[in-house]
Amino acid sequence: MSNLPTEPEFQQAYNELVSTLENSNLFQKNPEYKTALSVVSIPERIIQFRVVWENDKGELQVNRGFRVQFNSALGPYKGGLRFHPTVNLSILKFLGFEQIFKNALTGLNIGGGKGGADFDPKGKSDNEIRRFCVSFMRELSKHIGADTDIPAGDIGVSGREIGWLFGAYKAQTKLWEGVLTGKGTSWGGSLIRPEATGYGLVYVSFDLHTQKTQYVDHMIRYASGGQESFKGKRVSISGSGNVAQYAALKVIELGGTVVSLSDSKGALIAKEGQGITADEVAIIADIKVKRQYLADIASTQGFCEKYEYIAGARPWTHVDANVALPCATQNEVSGDEAKVLVEKCTKFIAEGSNMGCTQEAIDVFEANRREKKGDAIWYAPGKAANAGGVAVSGLEMAQNSQRLSWTTEEVDEKLKSIMSNCFHNGLDTAKEYVELGEGELPSLVAGSNIAGFKKVAAAMHDQGDWW
Repeated sequence: MSNLPTEPEFQQAYNELVSTLENSNLFQKNPEYKTALSVVSIPERIIQFRVVWENDKGELQVNRGFRVQFNSALGPYKGGLRFHPTVNLSILKFLGFEQIFKNALTGLNIGGGKGGADFDPKGKSDNEIRRFCVSFMRELSKHIGADTDIPAGDIGVSGREIGWLFGAYKAQTKLWEGVLTGKGTSWGGSLIRPEATGYGLVYVSFDLHTQKTQYVDHMIRYASGGQESFKGKRVSISGSGNVAQYAALKVIELGGTVVSLSDSKGALIAKEGQGITADEVAIIADIKVKRQYLADIASTQGFCEKYEYIAGARPWTHVDANVALPCATQNEVSGDEAKVLVEKCTKFIAEGSNMGCTQEAIDVFEANRREKKGDAIWYAPGKAANAGGVAVSGLEMAQNSQRLSWTTEEVDEKLKSIMSNCFHNGLDTAKEYVELGEGELPSLVAGSNIAGFKKVAAAMHDQGDWW
């Protein structure tokens, strides 16, 4: 009997990786990698600490803070900080574990980690959030650094919180260094960082000479033999935070129609013939900064005529779409919802969130891929599809190291190359290690898992972490 606590989210992430490795010929070709798997699945270090802060009434408050420094074989730990009441070690270990292989797929020299606190920013004043950030960094600053561990933002941690955290770090350490990413562009941040995860998921700046596109557009072009793109596609998106907003804006720019957004309270569904506009995305972005919900605007003039608001719902069973982009949180597409997406003839699903699909949903998509061949739904995991955010974070680290700021065009070109490599690395690795039936699309989840795992395992071997 194991003496470890129950960690369902981490166990799910681990099982998903292991199942794809075991169902490939990787261990037949390289049996020694089984040893590497047992090592890489245990974090190098877990830091847990209390965060004591004062609310506006002068009352003492206590939260739990965490940093999971999972793997540094490829570089310093890199991964976001999440402030949300659901935060616990299981969630942070799953996120950190996924981050290892996501970061490996970018080709950048960054390891994997994740952190945060069970602090709920909703309902708190700006001063309360600032005081919490200062107290949180008072302990975290002892364990991070520009060459050790570089956190970023995640749920509940926007550019504002990054600023307060950075100021607290600087006050504690007397160091101005690139210890956090997602900083303001006037003091060390990278251009297009806020947009990067959503843009990297979907966008295309197609160059006839370089043939560079972004992740989902790569999928569409590959599956259609170059005959289709986002233009004319109906796209269902979940979430309404940073990733969902920028994914929606890029889909609109590319000629697609966004037919849904959602939050923890419900889903906003476009009525027949309607689609979410860029101006409406801006309105939604504004209410999210104020920590309000879609329900607060769903009945207002301009929205109630065009959209149906369904309380407590996710969009997948309520819309017909060509492309589905889960961009909210983990496990937001269930097995039953996956079956509905298949029945509705959705062609592409790519995770903007981390582990957005349950294992049951992935099994549905993969079974359909094998059965329906070229007519199947094609699934892309978050560790590949949503790597744009951490990719630009890595580019921000490079700019900080050089004390330079690159132009939008320079960052954009590097991001295009990274996302193109993410897609082709997973595609080519799947072809090499997973048996492919005639007419089948390669398994992007298997290819991405194997490619990321192999790179990390090889580096760990060279450094003596396993032998």
